[in-house]
Parts: sequence; structure tokens; C-alpha cells
Amino acid sequence: MVEAALRGVVREALARTAANGLPGAHHFYITFRTRFPGLTLPDHLCQQYPDEMTVVLEHQFWELEVSEQCFSVTLSFQNKPERLVIPFDAITAFADPAVKFGLQFQEAAGEPDPAPAEPAPARPDAAADKAGEVVALDAFRKK
Repeated sequence: MVEAALRGVVREALARTAANGLPGAHHFYITFRTRFPGLTLPDHLCQQYPDEMTVVLEHQFWELEVSEQCFSVTLSFQNKPERLVIPFDAITAFADPAVKFGLQFQEAAGEPDPAPAEPAPARPDAAADKAGEVVALDAFRKK
């Protein structure tokens, strides 16, 4: 829940920037996983940054658009405009140095694991016994 809420902070900061621009000295450093599903990145940048990349939104960014799941922005790389689409779940860090604010993220839910784990065997007898059980907390309260 905390990770989702903090990603919501990033989403809101970018949405406000898309609507109103960056106020004052604010600027964003956004680090993301370059192999994340749904991410759109030019091939030459994928080759240069095979695992992780950081972009800066400060002076030269265009067409910032924010949706519930991702944001897209046009940035200049070697004087050539490139369109990036970055899912919020791909972000590993977000910072605004102007206000000394930063967030670090754990692996997002739904991110592919290097080796999927085997599912635990089901125990229908234990699950059936525990379903809907109510536990009184009175015994644990200090008197």
C-alpha cells in the first residue's frame, strides 16, 4: 500500500507538471528499469542502458502526458527528439533536488521475477478451518 501511495505522489507531481510546468527551480530525476514490460525506449538507449536509466525533467522536455499506469515525454538525445513511455511500476527512484526530496522504490508488484517460484501446495483442510475465524483481542490487552 505504501509503495502504491508513493507512486501516486510521483504520478501527481508529473500530472501537475504536465498541466502547469515546473515551478521555480524544481526539476525531477527519474530512474527506471529499461527492460520493464510496457516501457517504450529507443533501441540505442536500451543498448546503452541495458538495466537502468535516469532522465532529468528540467528545461528541455516536451509533450509530458500522464495516465494512471504510465507517463510519456519527449526528450532530446544527441539533439534528436525521442518519445519515452515509462510505466510508473518501472520507476526505481524519483527525486526533486530543489526541495531535497527523494523516493526509492522496491520491485513493483507484477514485475517479472528472474526465476518464478513454485507455487506452494494447497492445504484445503487448513484453509477451510481458518476461513471466517474471529479472534478476540481482549486477552492481549493490558488491564
